[in-house]
Amino acid sequence: MAKFEAALSDDACFAVVTEEALQGADLSGIAAKVAMQPAWSDLPFIVLTRSGGGPEKNPAALHLTEVLGNVTFLERPFHPTTFVSIARSAFKGRQRQFEARARIEELRESEGRLQTALLAGRLGSWELDVETRLLTASATCKAVFGRGPEAPFSYDDLLRSIHPQDLERMQAAVQHSIANATDYAIEYRNIWPDGSVHWAEIRARLVRNRLGGRARLVGVSSDITDRKTAEDRLRQANETLEERVAARTAELKQAHDAVLAEVQHRERMEDQLRQSQKMEAVGHLTGGLAHDFNNLLAGITGSLELLQMRLQQGRTAELDRFIASAQEASSRAAALTHRLLAFSRRQTLDPRPTDIHRLTAGMSDLITRTVGPSITLDAIAAPDLWTTLVDPHQLENALLNLCINARDAMPDGGRILVESKNVELEAQQAEGHGLPPGQYVSLAVTDTGTGMPPEVIKRAFDPFYTTKPLGQGTGLGLSMIYGFVQQSGGQVGIYSKVGQGTTVRLYLPRHLAQPEPVSEEAGLLVAPRAAPGETVLVVDDEAAVRMLVTEVLRDLGYNALEAADGPSALQLLRSSVHVDLLVSDVGLPGGMNGRQLADAGRSLRPDLKVLFITGYAENAVMGEKHLPAGMAVLTKPFLLSMLGEKIRALIIDNDVPS
Repeated sequence: MAKFEAALSDDACFAVVTEEALQGADLSGIAAKVAMQPAWSDLPFIVLTRSGGGPEKNPAALHLTEVLGNVTFLERPFHPTTFVSIARSAFKGRQRQFEARARIEELRESEGRLQTALLAGRLGSWELDVETRLLTASATCKAVFGRGPEAPFSYDDLLRSIHPQDLERMQAAVQHSIANATDYAIEYRNIWPDGSVHWAEIRARLVRNRLGGRARLVGVSSDITDRKTAEDRLRQANETLEERVAARTAELKQAHDAVLAEVQHRERMEDQLRQSQKMEAVGHLTGGLAHDFNNLLAGITGSLELLQMRLQQGRTAELDRFIASAQEASSRAAALTHRLLAFSRRQTLDPRPTDIHRLTAGMSDLITRTVGPSITLDAIAAPDLWTTLVDPHQLENALLNLCINARDAMPDGGRILVESKNVELEAQQAEGHGLPPGQYVSLAVTDTGTGMPPEVIKRAFDPFYTTKPLGQGTGLGLSMIYGFVQQSGGQVGIYSKVGQGTTVRLYLPRHLAQPEPVSEEAGLLVAPRAAPGETVLVVDDEAAVRMLVTEVLRDLGYNALEAADGPSALQLLRSSVHVDLLVSDVGLPGGMNGRQLADAGRSLRPDLKVLFITGYAENAVMGEKHLPAGMAVLTKPFLLSMLGEKIRALIIDNDVPS
């Protein structure tokens, strides 16, 4: 028995038992042991019998066949090859049994894992015979459709449970999967027996057995009602959010429109206020100008009336006094109009290379007499002061105005310092002054007077603004200076504190040319005379101006021609009349201004010299700041002797500065 049991090992491929070993063996015990260990039931046995004997002569061996089943008898003696052949067959058979058993175990494990996954994902398995429409469903699958584990659930039951709006789509998907052997995947609503609506997700694959039998759809189903409900809520929330965003956007737009309307209303109110202030300022200006001009006109007309009376009386001894009075009033009136033009930046400048130190020194006596004996005037200039390109007469006027303002700020006397120096502004400094970086000449006037509060400093350059009583100023002094300096490419700054005086500083760009020599103005009697045959064409719509200019020209020996407008003058220039110089006002009637006349005349006579005489000339009319060679400007009113010098210089020199 022990020998026989030794052959029954779990890893044995076959067992060899002799007939003698079976004698006395407890076959019933062996049968019971094999029943307890299924792996032994398939164990091949090779029983070695006596020569000439077999199982029919050995009841125990025959009974072993009944107990174990897989028994092969081999009679002794036998050839070794015979034993090897039988043993090999037994070995292969046992190996196939082992492999089959392993596959069965793997299938069992896979089935177990599948069932675990199905349970974990609450997936219900099902199978549909495509030909017979026989549906086999697990308990979990039935639960997806609201059925109990034991409830019947056929394919017709499935179709009846699907929501009517989804049924056609579901059947089309099944037919497509069967016809094209593609995977079946769909989501649809189903109605449970209690009437509630749920969502199911179905996935399946079309399979066939190896022999090409009937096709089956094998798949899983799951309840996705919670997910669909969440998606619906999210969609509704998004739709609500869009509505809220749209409503909020509309509210913001309405608020924006309201703010914009308020801003526009304020802008209109501010425009109306500025217009009101402008009209008030214009009224203030006209009051001051009327006062000043009435005084000046009274001096001019009175002097002329006295001149006429004295001439009628033959009393010529006092004529010079009346002439000087009229000339002084005329000069003051001209200065006032220059302030207006400088303020509007429409004055005609005559920029020249200028030495500011020399200009300041030349004005010291005039400034001293103007400010009075209670004020001390000091002038400081840096060595090697740079030259600047500026209209010297306008700069003199600006300097005189600054000194007068300083005098008015010191009613009890004080000190005025006029300081000029070279300044090189870096990018950051230049930006602070509103200028491009570069080299500048600074001219500053500082007083020890009452100073200005910040609100006055902010408005100091405003036109018509003045702190002086009505009739004592037009409010154009600083505005004129501001306009003139900016027109010259510079800038003006004010630095002041109440009780600590004021500094007004002018920045003018450096100019590399040397300053022009200073020449004294000559009287009419010594003005240069014309060469024989020289002819000047005078064009002005004011008959009085034409008369004065032509009289001066004829007194100086020129042939003088006259025209009242551009077309008439151009007709003369088209003729064969000899003309050396054109003297023209800028503003002319007849649709052609002075600059257009000059350009047209030069197209006919390229060597024609031109002198503009004007009391008002916009940059758009004058063109560039610097006129071409052979052109110059003389601002009204002017001394007649200056007119003669300018004409003579133009005729004999092509490079007369303009």
